[in-house]
Amino acid sequence: MSLELSPPGYNNPTTCTTQATPDYSPPKYLQDDSLSEECKKLLSILPKEKGWIRSYIYNYQGCWTPPRFLQGVIACQQQFQAEDSDIILVTNPKSGTTWLKSLLFAIMNRVKHPIFEPNHPLLVKNSHVLVPSPERTFYVDGQVPNLSTFTSPRLLATHVPFASLPKSVLDSRTKLIYLCRNPIYGYFYFDVAFFKLFKTSSQRYTNFIEEMFDLFCEGLSLHGPFWNHVLDYWKQSIEKPNKILFCMYEEIKEKPKIQLKHLAEFLECPFSIEEENCGVVDEILRMCSFENLSNLEVNINGKLPTGERNKYFFIKEKLEIGRIIFVTPRAYTLDVVGTRRPLLAPREPLAWLLNSAET
Repeated sequence: MSLELSPPGYNNPTTCTTQATPDYSPPKYLQDDSLSEECKKLLSILPKEKGWIRSYIYNYQGCWTPPRFLQGVIACQQQFQAEDSDIILVTNPKSGTTWLKSLLFAIMNRVKHPIFEPNHPLLVKNSHVLVPSPERTFYVDGQVPNLSTFTSPRLLATHVPFASLPKSVLDSRTKLIYLCRNPIYGYFYFDVAFFKLFKTSSQRYTNFIEEMFDLFCEGLSLHGPFWNHVLDYWKQSIEKPNKILFCMYEEIKEKPKIQLKHLAEFLECPFSIEEENCGVVDEILRMCSFENLSNLEVNINGKLPTGERNKYFFIKEKLEIGRIIFVTPRAYTLDVVGTRRPLLAPREPLAWLLNSAET
């Protein structure tokens, strides 16, 4: 059954006519070369639409995915063996992934890497290197990695929807932490990142983001539909609260110390009274802050193995710009799209997200 994601009278485009032409190659997992014959055969029968960045995106298990990333997802489903001690962070793109990766790494490794040490890994490496995504890093090109050599507990991350998680993740005691963010601002920062990443002209950028917004409302976004992605994990967190923790970006920003301690308790490594008295919680928040991480040499001039410049994960633009571009002329559309979905509970995420956009 198809989901109606658009308000009455809204004219939906069927394809994205403005394609991005980057000045340099996009990340490996977004390129279309080096696809296996198995993946090519599958792509030939999957529904497809014009992609946000280049080529097409394909609908696999209800999620819109670039071809090469899909190859990694399928290989991960077939080969990845979860361990009971695994921790997996799940997000939509531009939902605070970099920040929460840093926080989780600091929490889980504070014995091995004391938070006050001058050469802490987070000070010399980007958090996307320290907390990798298996389908993007290990399985994207048909590799057969030996992840059993990783130190336990393994801290990993993904953007895939709940329906595409490997069966071993669902059958094990692996814990999932889902982070969602107000889609208006997450979408805005995705577009700013796109503009900086592909260095396209202002007019072409404006045309492109208009089309991307329309596609977003249709559900045609990377790893989307956005609403399905959020709600599926939300439902699972209600049914399995010991396995899935559903977090909200804005709540962590509002009460960081409380939320950080909540994360540590869920991970079964709570902060001791001594740690709190010694300022460990405060130091983690300081070290993982945007102001600190964005000014590190590794995040100013470094690159990931997949090709992205680390600095594009640290974009700080005035939210007033986002309000001018999106909230004023287009947030009504996004709000209407969101409120057309069924609500689950008073703290149901879409209602909370849309209400928070007004504050």
